[in-house]
Amino acid sequence: MTTDRGLQLLRQFGPVVALVALFIWAVASGLAGHISLEDLRAQAQGLQALVREHPVLSVASYVTLYVATVSISLPGALILSLTGGFLFGPILGGAAAVTGATGGSTVVFLVSRTAFADFLRRWKNPLLLKIEDGFRDNAFSYLLTLRLIPAFPLLLVNVAAGLMGVPLRTFLAASFLGMVPSSFVYAGIGAGLGHVFAQGHTVSLETLLSPRIYLPIIAMGVLAFLPPLWRHWRRGRVAPAPDVK
Repeated sequence: MTTDRGLQLLRQFGPVVALVALFIWAVASGLAGHISLEDLRAQAQGLQALVREHPVLSVASYVTLYVATVSISLPGALILSLTGGFLFGPILGGAAAVTGATGGSTVVFLVSRTAFADFLRRWKNPLLLKIEDGFRDNAFSYLLTLRLIPAFPLLLVNVAAGLMGVPLRTFLAASFLGMVPSSFVYAGIGAGLGHVFAQGHTVSLETLLSPRIYLPIIAMGVLAFLPPLWRHWRRGRVAPAPDVK
């Protein structure tokens, strides 16, 4: 009985412990600090040569790195999206970025759902149950909105979706579609980094992501949120028909 209980705990919480351990290792080893524009500038020529010699392997390695980065919640998704555009161009780079972001998000989603599902079923908090009902009623719209607005951290959205019991198919569809616009926008910006590097200018996220870039993305998120708000307002306005006896 003790062995069975131990195996159950290992299956339930082992993936969480593994992700946390990998995050600590990445930070302690300094690996996380290398996901930056300055490192990309320093390694630009070598990376471009590698892509020319091994294009398929390079794309596969990039997607794997993106999945791993998002899975252990390192703060480098935006830099990787820019890197994808720089190395592979705006189209292939955008496609690779959204694939990696969706894959890494799905890992966190599944781990959260596995580790904490039993706890949530036992905790009958009225507010939590109400939020869970809302996610189930409009899960696709909610997730699509959160993905369209890059201001919402990937980690929080992934964990929240897992805790709320969002179906995997819904999570994948809303995540992929919602991250397509920002992924291709950032890849398009990254595709122009070669010229910026050649000019010798200092590059920072603040100079690259001006309001004309991120404001349209936020506007798309607001538009995606309007349909569920309209349905909620309509349900509140329509009173139930009186019983006729």
